[in-house]
Amino acid sequence: MIPIYSQKNRIKFIVVIIALIIGAATITYTNILVSKLSEREQELVQLYAKGLRYMINAPSDDNIVFIEEEILSANTTVPVILTDENENILDSKNIDIPQNVADDPKKVNELLQRQIEIMKNQHAPIVVPWAEGSVNYVFYKDSDLLSQLRYYPYVQLMVIACFSLMAYFAFSYSRKAEQNRVWVGLAKETAHQLGTPLSSLMAWYEYMKASPKFENEPIVAELWKDIRRLEVITERFSNIGSVPLLRDENIFQVTQNAINYLQNRISSKVEMQVVSTFSPDITAKVNVPLFDWVIENICKNAVDAMEGRGSITLQLVLLGKSSIAIDIADTGKGIPKSKMDSVFLPGYTTKKRGWGLGLALAKRIIDNYHRGRLYVKSSEVGKGTTFRIVLNR
Repeated sequence: MIPIYSQKNRIKFIVVIIALIIGAATITYTNILVSKLSEREQELVQLYAKGLRYMINAPSDDNIVFIEEEILSANTTVPVILTDENENILDSKNIDIPQNVADDPKKVNELLQRQIEIMKNQHAPIVVPWAEGSVNYVFYKDSDLLSQLRYYPYVQLMVIACFSLMAYFAFSYSRKAEQNRVWVGLAKETAHQLGTPLSSLMAWYEYMKASPKFENEPIVAELWKDIRRLEVITERFSNIGSVPLLRDENIFQVTQNAINYLQNRISSKVEMQVVSTFSPDITAKVNVPLFDWVIENICKNAVDAMEGRGSITLQLVLLGKSSIAIDIADTGKGIPKSKMDSVFLPGYTTKKRGWGLGLALAKRIIDNYHRGRLYVKSSEVGKGTTFRIVLNR
């Protein structure tokens, strides 16, 4: 069972690989920059601590002024808090303190204490020896610039991922649209090609019907049935690609007519019946030629799954006030759970000579043209499958 249209696509794979390479390269390069900037900020804080140490033993006031202006005040980016050995706050720098907090010393102290806890998680404090054997601590954390740079590659990676997904889906949509145009063109060309032999057959039918030689011959009536069948097929293919006209039809009668036609053209060992749980005059919005095609495709698949022996039951039920469901149950081989999502893909088939287009066309007719739903309601290997069609009333 090899689908005609493989789901793998080399171009999609290449797009994903390129996106991953760009993302990995971005993260690696940015991490290198973050590491270098982090080292630079650590050196700046260490210089700040050295300046404090020097001020203790400064030989003159001029040196203290120089250290204060050129070293301690030079740090305008790295948040720093100076504490004593008991972590009592002595000074702070580059800490954002809201205006409503700045006027309350207690709240300011609480805010700085919380900042110290954050700083401890980022970097070990720098010890500054002080007078009489005591020490001070310089706590610090990454500057806003370093924090932004640290998270920048992940934001960029998300942006790249979003663009990659957009490209992926755009390509998928484009490819699907191209396939749709091919399907539509093929269907309309098929309808056009059927027109010529169909006109010829209708002429032969009229000739045989009027000829005394073929009077009361059953072959004439059968020929007319086949001509009508070809007309229906031509109309079906002509409707593909255009918006079909949906009418309120007696859904029980339409379904029964479709089954009556099939019953004489499949194995006599297959029993078919239509069961309705509601009044037979209930209507649904359908295009009869296309709906008949859906019933035909599903039932023919069921006959193949049963190998020409078994039963097919079509049960009509109401789903609230706005929908009608048609459950088509067979006694065939069933569908494995691993294949549930594949049965409606073009090219999926279990038959050696099958094209795998019947269920794909049926789903498109119901989902796209009738604005309904077609799905596998239930299936059990060895016991059978139930397809459900949901139509609008």
